[in-house]
Amino acid sequence: MPLFGRDWGHVPHHAARPRFEEPLTWENLCAVFDGCADFARRELRCAGGCPVRLCWLDGMVRQERLNDYILRPLAAWPLPEGAGVAEAVRAGGVWNQNAERQEALERVVYLLLEGHCALFFPDGVLTCWVATEEKRAITQPENESEVKGAKESFVESVRTNTSLLRRRLRAPDLKVERCRIGRRTRTPVEMVWLEEIADPALPRAVRRRLEEIDEDALLTTAELEEYLTDPRATAFPRVLFTERPDRFCQGLLCGRVGLLVDGIPLGCLVPGNLGLFLTATQDWSFHWAVSSLLIGLRYLCMALTLVLPGFYIAVAQFHFELIPTRLAMSIIASRQDVPFPTAFEVLGLLAAFEILQEAGIRLPRTIGQTISIIGGLVVGQAAVDAKIVSPVVVIVVAVAGITGFTMPNQDFANALRLWRLMLAVCGAVTGVFGLTVGAAFLIAHLASLESFGVPYLAPFALRAGAEVRGGLLCREPVPEDKLRPAELRPRNRRRRW
Repeated sequence: MPLFGRDWGHVPHHAARPRFEEPLTWENLCAVFDGCADFARRELRCAGGCPVRLCWLDGMVRQERLNDYILRPLAAWPLPEGAGVAEAVRAGGVWNQNAERQEALERVVYLLLEGHCALFFPDGVLTCWVATEEKRAITQPENESEVKGAKESFVESVRTNTSLLRRRLRAPDLKVERCRIGRRTRTPVEMVWLEEIADPALPRAVRRRLEEIDEDALLTTAELEEYLTDPRATAFPRVLFTERPDRFCQGLLCGRVGLLVDGIPLGCLVPGNLGLFLTATQDWSFHWAVSSLLIGLRYLCMALTLVLPGFYIAVAQFHFELIPTRLAMSIIASRQDVPFPTAFEVLGLLAAFEILQEAGIRLPRTIGQTISIIGGLVVGQAAVDAKIVSPVVVIVVAVAGITGFTMPNQDFANALRLWRLMLAVCGAVTGVFGLTVGAAFLIAHLASLESFGVPYLAPFALRAGAEVRGGLLCREPVPEDKLRPAELRPRNRRRRW
């Protein structure tokens, strides 16, 4: 039945994109911004007596630019009344490099929203760029810190982000293509790729996905990611978001396509696969042997955080004979006074661990450390002393949680958290058999995923005919790593001679 007199099960079609089809006049423009307290306007006369009407949005323009480069030249330059005034001003009457003549009301409206001012002359309308350009300073990366790497991170200004790329990739084939997404926000999105390296089909596919986005706004990463990827029910990310310009440039040099969104201090790289999410920028800063050890350690930690809680439940409840005798006696002694079954202990402690993690993230930084200490005391020591959980369960859950923190990508780590709970439930229902079935389903699920035609399990799984070179769980020495990843099908496969 309709809820509150409305059928919430019916999703109506999107309304047509709002357009301003009225003629470009001063009265129509003022009507568009009627009721906007930040819409400022002024009427003045130039030195020659020519009337000029000026309007802008307060807070979007820099007052010094408006006064020094627009108002001062107009007041000093004698402009006679009559035809050709607007063209004379555009040719040099104002000190602005972006003075453009406009004919459409809609164009002027959106330019005002971007930080332009509009000049109405008797024979035409000009717009001049006087935006404030207020932005956050470039700071160190907060979530992807590195000992031997650069100390710069992306900011919310898309033009500042492209300048960070140009400083590292001084290549003329670095292409930057802009589009706008969002009927209300008109958010600038810039697609970046190296034309001589990336597969030509990849930018076309990304451009087609961007053109299909029909949203009111583009304000978060999920609104972009879920349109770029296929609509599959999966928790694993297929788009890499990074705050490091050097990591972003490495992806472009491999043949990937990047996206920079105005207002989001992250760079987006497509396509994404398992190997990309398990590598960090520091892997190219350390010695190849150390980096290979760290990469192998991450794969081991991924397996532990997924399987360890479910395996302990399965062995402790269904296959206790698999535990060595002395260890089994120690586990039995620690669980003598615990009233709950093993599955309830592990699942309850996993839930408490997730709650504490979310609480630490949401609370202010000064209080988050206090919550960590209190949570460690309550969930750990106090729960063991009260005989609610056994010490072995605390150790198992702690090891599973700590190994999950070794993942370089937070989106990938969140997917592992979800599957860790699911595999623990499988182990609690049917033991090792259920855990094995769950793990097999996970592998099959990952094998079925693709991102812009690239298998998700690359480089372990490639298409027929693709060449695999180098180690899968290690990094080759830089002089020997001569080829770019085959799964990306780059135009120029060779990296170095």
